[in-house]
Amino acid sequence: MKNEIFVEMEETCEAPSWFDNVKPFVTKVLDNLEKDHWELSVLFCNDKFIWDLNRQYRQIDNPTDVLSFEQGDEYTDENDETWFTAGDIVISLDTLKTNCTEFGVTENEELKRLLIHGVLHLSGMDHSDNSPEQPMLKFQEEILAKMAGDNII
Repeated sequence: MKNEIFVEMEETCEAPSWFDNVKPFVTKVLDNLEKDHWELSVLFCNDKFIWDLNRQYRQIDNPTDVLSFEQGDEYTDENDETWFTAGDIVISLDTLKTNCTEFGVTENEELKRLLIHGVLHLSGMDHSDNSPEQPMLKFQEEILAKMAGDNII
């Protein structure tokens, strides 16, 4: 499968040591989902940055762990290949760490969970709440279990 993943840090944040491992992991997630010729971006930020986005786009006045902004456009490149511009995933490094403490999981596991979650949203999936019975969240955990041996951190 051929996909393009762009990984960036919000300008006020410093890239963690695992930063370069994100693109290969997301590539495996897309392969697992049989997504081909997808383009997406992942932006890591702090709570203030994601709080502003959450307020602006969801009218929720607090930070969150992950936001996905679906684009869903297609274009043809210079090689006559059609690409799907899936959208953008934004992850707060601050809330990622808070989640680890709150849920008793490693940073590696939570980071993988958030990346998978973001990709599933870009795939058109959604959930009405955060209960583990939600089909999207069950599927997320199935993918996470399949990728248990893949370490980002």
